[in-house]
Amino acid sequence: MNRTKLAREVLLALGLTAFGLIVLPALIYAVGQRLVGEYADGIAGLYAAVGDALVSGNPFAWLLILSPYLCILLIRCILWLRPSRKTVNQLTNPQDAKAPTKERLLT
Repeated sequence: MNRTKLAREVLLALGLTAFGLIVLPALIYAVGQRLVGEYADGIAGLYAAVGDALVSGNPFAWLLILSPYLCILLIRCILWLRPSRKTVNQLTNPQDAKAPTKERLLT
């Protein structure tokens, strides 16, 4: 991995982690307020609870703030693991494994 790709990946990870730390709790608060009702300590209390959970090493709090970046990694893994169309065509129809001809491209 060259330096440009590494720097881009680090920036992506930091940006999505910041999103998970700053924006995601506010979104959770807004949805929870609509579905469940008012949080006892308000939004500041929610941020304090998330911060305390992070400091104490709660894995669910870490999963919460890292979830945006982890979702991107999961999507990348799925895309990387799925077979390409060419591979699927070669497995299902070996004649298609030959180099494309003009006739095949036009049909």
